[in-house]
Amino acid sequence: MATYSAYSDQELVALLKNGDHMAFGEIHKRYYPVLYSHAYKRLPYREEVKDILQELFAFIWTNRESLYFTSGLSAYLYTSVRNRVINVFSKDKIRHEYASSFAKYSEEGDNETDELLRHKELIALIEKEVAALPDQMRKVFEMSRFQHLSHNEIAEITNTSPLTVRKQIQNVLKILRTKLSSAIFFILY
Repeated sequence: MATYSAYSDQELVALLKNGDHMAFGEIHKRYYPVLYSHAYKRLPYREEVKDILQELFAFIWTNRESLYFTSGLSAYLYTSVRNRVINVFSKDKIRHEYASSFAKYSEEGDNETDELLRHKELIALIEKEVAALPDQMRKVFEMSRFQHLSHNEIAEITNTSPLTVRKQIQNVLKILRTKLSSAIFFILY
């Protein structure tokens, strides 16, 4: 029985392509420590480095029949480790950017949602109080604030004087201020 440690890389690769487990074991034994050191210099996380090397050797075994090493086995292994380390950095960068983006959106989205909710509550409260006004006052107020009619235009429509319209709008605003002042405090804070 031949000792695999005496074989060259080319011979080990040829045996590996034929499914020789011992040749694969020798490649792993020969290169794992140096590849680990190479990767650890660039990525000082032991578990990440172990994962990278495990994925690399699993890939080599799975694809052993179709692998072609143009520059030799060692060059292929070093390049593969370097590329996998770069991929880890790229994934970490993307994860970090996504997390930052999500955190920023969460902060802004919460404020936006709160403001929108407060705005809707305030509008609903104002509409409720306006609906509770006496008919004539409510009509005058709605024409003034929602239809944007002038006091003279409202006076013509309601067959009253512009002074009466002005007084009704002042009364409505006074009523709304009184009824809404404490409610607005609770909605806004």
